[in-house]
Amino acid sequence: MEKAVRLPDDQLSAWAQKTSRSYADHIPGAGGLTYQPAEAELLGALLRCCVEEGATQTLEVLAEGEVNDGKASGLYRTPATVADLMAELLAAPGEPYPNRVFDPACGVGGLLLAAASHGARELYGQDLVPAVAAQAAARLAVQADGTAAQVMAGDSMREDAFPALLADAVLCAPPYGHRDWGHEDLAYDPRWMFGLPPKGESELAWLQHCLAHLARGGQAVLLMPPGAAFRPSGRRIRAEMIRSGALRAVIALPPGTAPPLHIGLQLWRLERPHPQATLPSTVLMVDTVGGGTAGADDVPGRRSDWPAIRSAALDAWRDFDRRPDSYDPVPGVARAVPVVDLLDEAVDLSPARHVLAAPVPANPDELAEMAYELKSRLRLAATGLVALSGGQTWPPAGADARSWRTASVADLLRGGALTLLRAPAAIRSSSSPALKDSEAPRTLTARDVVSRRPASGAAEKSRSDEDVTIEAGDVILPELLHEGVSTARVADTRDAGQLLGRHLHLLRPDPTRLDPWFLAGFLAAEDNLSAASSGTTVVRVDPRRLRIPLLPLAEQQRYGRAFHQLHALRVAADIANRLADETARTLAAGLTGGALLPLTHVSAAEGEVSAEALELRRNIGMLLLAEGNVAQAVAELVPLHEDLLLLYGPDHDETQEIADVLTRLRRAGGATS
Repeated sequence: MEKAVRLPDDQLSAWAQKTSRSYADHIPGAGGLTYQPAEAELLGALLRCCVEEGATQTLEVLAEGEVNDGKASGLYRTPATVADLMAELLAAPGEPYPNRVFDPACGVGGLLLAAASHGARELYGQDLVPAVAAQAAARLAVQADGTAAQVMAGDSMREDAFPALLADAVLCAPPYGHRDWGHEDLAYDPRWMFGLPPKGESELAWLQHCLAHLARGGQAVLLMPPGAAFRPSGRRIRAEMIRSGALRAVIALPPGTAPPLHIGLQLWRLERPHPQATLPSTVLMVDTVGGGTAGADDVPGRRSDWPAIRSAALDAWRDFDRRPDSYDPVPGVARAVPVVDLLDEAVDLSPARHVLAAPVPANPDELAEMAYELKSRLRLAATGLVALSGGQTWPPAGADARSWRTASVADLLRGGALTLLRAPAAIRSSSSPALKDSEAPRTLTARDVVSRRPASGAAEKSRSDEDVTIEAGDVILPELLHEGVSTARVADTRDAGQLLGRHLHLLRPDPTRLDPWFLAGFLAAEDNLSAASSGTTVVRVDPRRLRIPLLPLAEQQRYGRAFHQLHALRVAADIANRLADETARTLAAGLTGGALLPLTHVSAAEGEVSAEALELRRNIGMLLLAEGNVAQAVAELVPLHEDLLLLYGPDHDETQEIADVLTRLRRAGGATS
């Protein structure tokens, strides 16, 4: 190949044509390729990439740009992590892996490569687009050593290239929402073991196509859109599938796990029942969505909580597979649902509907202890928040606001006071696994910056010399604005050594000339961001246009300490908000589950007093008042004042405090007597 790179243009074209024909039996369309001398420059660049980066990396780069992801085509490339999970669901550890694996919508071969990495030795694939099928064949030939692979081009539904194939397993991510799948042409096709799918249920047509290519007892894992689980038009097909015992599990993945990123897809674990086998009585439902959603900054399949998602799916399935009739549910995550419960009018297979509907057993003493611990932590967080928000009054600058000379970030870059860095834009191999070592550096994502959380993105196994390693004191700014607002993060010791993620600008100040907290505070000012941003639907910030006041370092540090204090206030508020939500959810679950009893009602007639209840009502009223919600605050404080009068009398400190608040509100017109 190195010699070919140096050939003249006319000879290079002839060499490429001759060489491609030698692969005609293995790569679809290779025998009919022709090359013109005008294409020699492109061929040369491709060969140089192979020589310098290797065939595997070159094919990965080509594969990244081949599939045109989008709503129009319904074609999306399955991330390597999701493909690996699908492949793992085919066999438990220690069991023989399926030898013969088929993917009727193979794309560039990602699912077949995942199967090969786990032990599959015969790989079969078909794709509608000849160029994509050729890439899949090339990738399998280069990366799946020791396997026999056969990939064909053509329409799998209308022109099945493997009509007699009965595979041990099928992995497939069928096209979504593709109405022209052959409904009119294939009305009497023998593949419809559960009936002819409606025209709008292409995914259920692909599902039956996959099952038709399975040997008895063979297994399949399909990546399905959530609509296939509940659309009324597919109800009859789903019911027949359940009655036959073909559906064994539905695993819901969070949005952002795989494209399209705004939709949470599902993994359907299927099996072609053996005629003599006993039909299963339950179907496993797994909901891994509890980790939240991914933002636009997250790489598909590389969510920050992916290890937990993967573990939840695999653990639930393997436990269920070992003992389907005695599976112990995982509260809020997994449940074995009786077939008879699924065969209702809707035949809704959405895991959330069945998992969340299951009662969560709880030990009353344990739940009460947990609630007490959460409330204690909430009080501590609230105390810290009050302390940070109190203290001295911030003094006014005078009759007029301060003004100062400013310099753009571009000017500061030219003067050497700042360095601007970005994560490398080069495409890496999507099949490279993420590092699992807990001590390995993580990747700081834009979502981490906005949420003020530690770096959470998985680091690539294949590190690049262009990776940007974060240092303490770096200022990191998201590229995209959300509703015109952004935040700037000053890297601390936790961030130091982590990697910079995509869609982030890193500004590294010279500490002898710029204070990082001063820089971060002014960079994130709303008017500054507005002046330096462009776009309508997607608003991007040009960091070079941001402006910074020109102040002496000592004055910068004074402002920096103030911005640092505001950051601490935001962090304390985040913690208090999270603990409040967690406490409320735990208490509500205890009340609705019967494990906890309501607080003692404060009533003079009953003569029962709960200081905790009184404190809670006071805090709620004051919080509503602080948020400017006067009407609701009054609705909370007036009955509280009445109870305090009856319990403690008018001279008690707590009674007088609430009376003073209500008096001020009445004078301001905020309450009625």
